[in-house]
Amino acid sequence: QWQLVESGGGLVQPGGSLRLSCAASGFSFDYYAIGWFRQAPGKEREGVSCISNSGGTTKYGDSVHGRFTISRDNGMRTVYLDMTNLKPEDTAVYYCAAERSSYFYTCSMEAYRYNEVWGQGTLVTVSS
Repeated sequence: QWQLVESGGGLVQPGGSLRLSCAASGFSFDYYAIGWFRQAPGKEREGVSCISNSGGTTKYGDSVHGRFTISRDNGMRTVYLDMTNLKPEDTAVYYCAAERSSYFYTCSMEAYRYNEVWGQGTLVTVSS
């Protein structure tokens, strides 16, 4: 019933840019904070970024701060992750996830908080 679908991944050269999208359906999207996470082969799932349900609060992991930007369009029921100056270490499967939140809640970078719905992921490969 609830669904998040990631898109926009692909192959990009180091220094390049990509926009990932996370499209929601089947639930009241504007009541949910959204997080982006990634997992590379052999590594643990890592928090990348998150955004509060209103879009007023954003957070970023140290490794992506200054390069990635998260945003949301509640009317379009979509969250975006704009990635610039991509590095090979950014290569991973990127997932978005939703957490039901009050309007006063910010967002969480901890994966365990997102117990509502997860997308299936989109692969980002940064390579020359």
